[in-house]
This record gives sequence, structure tokens and C-alpha cells, in this order.
Amino acid sequence: MKKSIRTSDILWNVLKYVSLIFFGFWAVIPIVSCVITAFKTDDEYQNTSVMTLPKNFLNFDNFVQAFRQANMGRAFLNSIIVMVVVLIVSVIVGTQLAFVLTRFKFVGNTVIRNLYLFASLLPAVAMQVTVYNIMSTLQLVNHLYGYIIMMCGTDVISIYIFIQFLENIPTSLDESAIIDGASYWTIYWKIILPLLKPAIVTACILKGVGVYNEYYCANLYLMDDQLHTIATSLYTFVGPMGSKYNLICAGVIISFIPALIVFLLFQKQIYSGITNGAVKG
Repeated sequence: MKKSIRTSDILWNVLKYVSLIFFGFWAVIPIVSCVITAFKTDDEYQNTSVMTLPKNFLNFDNFVQAFRQANMGRAFLNSIIVMVVVLIVSVIVGTQLAFVLTRFKFVGNTVIRNLYLFASLLPAVAMQVTVYNIMSTLQLVNHLYGYIIMMCGTDVISIYIFIQFLENIPTSLDESAIIDGASYWTIYWKIILPLLKPAIVTACILKGVGVYNEYYCANLYLMDDQLHTIATSLYTFVGPMGSKYNLICAGVIISFIPALIVFLLFQKQIYSGITNGAVKG
């Protein structure tokens, strides 16, 4: 019996690690291929296979060319502006809305929650015709502030994260503060908002990554070259005569570097925020 149990455990461990190595290998291949292609010249890319190593790994001409031709400096600035404003507005509006829905019982409370749930179930692409008509009527197309307003209004998941976290915060804290003479604004600003820090970190990670990588709406509503975000700037190297994938891969690596730096600098806060935001605070 013990022998059979040990054999099954060994087989299970072997299967587990083989599957992890297999799926990890397939997950790493696109990244490795992107790095290899980014250092290839045009001739090397056209005459060699995808996984063939370039002759010179110290050739950064593709990175310089991609950064200049795609105007990635301006694209980085636009993406940072959009992401910072959207995150600030989403956190302020989302936490205040969650505070009202969880702390105040009024007629229509359940209806509002259900409407947000219904909105989260609707596919975004299916609503783009209506959204584009609204944006065009309000003359918000091809304006960075119009794109920011639209991105601020599509944050249903964060609101539910704040609601779920607030429901675990006892109302006795609010009652004690009210007895001491605190207003609802003071309760929100001094008590609720600091306790929501793990949920805010989780929501900012999800929203920030989504805004930084968003391509469809940015390409649809920001048509001017000076309004391109980091995701749409790489479209510069795609055309009817062919695509320069060595420059695209170089641009992808450039766009990936800031996110990697932020992750390495704040990985402890990110991990703790996700862990604490997923359970009771």
C-alpha cells in the first residue's frame, strides 16, 4: 500500500512539473521571439527564421528608429496623462459611490447595483456604435480629454471591488465617528478611504494595466498623430506594403520597460495589495 502511494505521488509530481515546464515554455517563446526579432536588421529578419539569433545583440538601431518614427515620447506622455487622470477619477468616484451604496439604504439602491452588474455583462464592442454617436455629438472625438472622460465611465469592476471590501468594514466605525461629531465627508476621507487602501491598489492595478494596454478605443477616438497612446503608436509600422516586425518588436520592448520598472519598484505593495484586496480587510 505504501509503495503504491509513493509511486502515485511520484507520478503526480512528475506530471505536475512536466506540465508547468511545458506551459511555461510556451508562455516564454513569444517573449524570446520578440527580443530576438527586435535586434535583427531588415535583411536578417527577411532571410532568417524567427528563432534565429541576430549577428549583433548590441545593435540598438531598431530601438532608436522605432522610438523616433512612432513618436513614442509623445505617446508615453499621452498614456501617462490618461492613466493618471483615469485612476484618480476612478478611485474618487468609485470609492464614494461604494460608500453611498453600502452605508445608506434608500429607494433604488438595489436597482443601481443591478444596473452596474448589467453594464458589466454587456460586451463593450456591441455598444461602440452608440458610444461613438454620443462622443461625436458632444464633439469629444479626436480629443484627449474626450478619451479620458470615456475611459473614466467604464469602470464597473473597480466599483464592485470597493463595494465588496466596504461590506467587510463594520459600520460601528461610522457610528463611533458620528457620535464624536464627524461628518459623512470626514468619515469617508479619514476612516473609509485609508481602510480601502488594499482595494484601491487592486483596482488601480487592474484599471492601470487596462488603460495602458488599451488599443481599440484609442485607435478609434484618437486619430491625430499627436494624440497616439503607447498602444496605437506601434501601428505606425503596419501598412499595406507590409509590416516591419523588427521595429514593432523593438517598440513593444520599449513600451514594456516602464511597466517592468514600476513592477520591480513596487512589487511588495502590489503583491500585498492584491492579497489583502482579495480577502477580508
